[in-house]
Amino acid sequence: MRRRKISPESTHNKERWLISYADFITLLFAFFVVMYSVSSVNEGKYKVLSDTFTGVFNAPQRSVQPVVVGEQPPVVPEQRPQDVIPPPVAEVPQPTQSDIDAEAESAARTEALQSMANQLALEFDQLISQGVVSLETSNQWIELNLPNSMLFGSGDAEPHYDSFEVIEKIAGVLRGKDNAVKVEGFTDNQPIRTSRFPSNWELSTARAAAVARMLTMEGVEPERLAAVGYGQYQPVARNDTEQGRRRNRRVVLLISRDASIRGAVR
Repeated sequence: MRRRKISPESTHNKERWLISYADFITLLFAFFVVMYSVSSVNEGKYKVLSDTFTGVFNAPQRSVQPVVVGEQPPVVPEQRPQDVIPPPVAEVPQPTQSDIDAEAESAARTEALQSMANQLALEFDQLISQGVVSLETSNQWIELNLPNSMLFGSGDAEPHYDSFEVIEKIAGVLRGKDNAVKVEGFTDNQPIRTSRFPSNWELSTARAAAVARMLTMEGVEPERLAAVGYGQYQPVARNDTEQGRRRNRRVVLLISRDASIRGAVR
């Protein structure tokens, strides 16, 4: 019987599966090695990497600022209304009712004083125009300046007949009011030495007192009146001329806005 001859190709083909099997085992080993390596990554590095990615994706959006060329003034950040602290406001004291009443009374008295000044200006209109009598006013006083010749004779403190008409006009304005009135007497520098008037002080004081007494006779309350004599020591003109001496011989009535005669100081 003839023996079958074994072909070399048949032997070779039977051993090829070993190569494929070895390759498979090698790949499987490599796969497990990689899996092991991934599972043993340092946890600290993994956390750092995770936090970094989280910060990047959660960061707020930022607007892109233009690039400024050259010097630019510093940009002041805009302040919101709630960030601005208002300056302290000083408290203004509120007026009390007594303050309001006092101010109203003061205004009423000033108005009444101006009304009296207008009445006196009407009474002595012609004499004021001639420059014989002068009338000055302010918010506190009325000053009526009368020459001695309208009221008294030379060197005398007894009023002459024509003076009563002058005093009656003044009393007509003062009656019914409560304004304090100060009567002031003045002389020139000519000396006087009599038993009744040893000096110009006595003469000027006596003349002021005579006018005050005449006002009370015409109905002006005496508690509103005061009489003061200045003698020759308050001149309004030079005493080296007759005209100047005549101007210095005068009686002045100061009518106060207020009622208290003790507080009526010019």
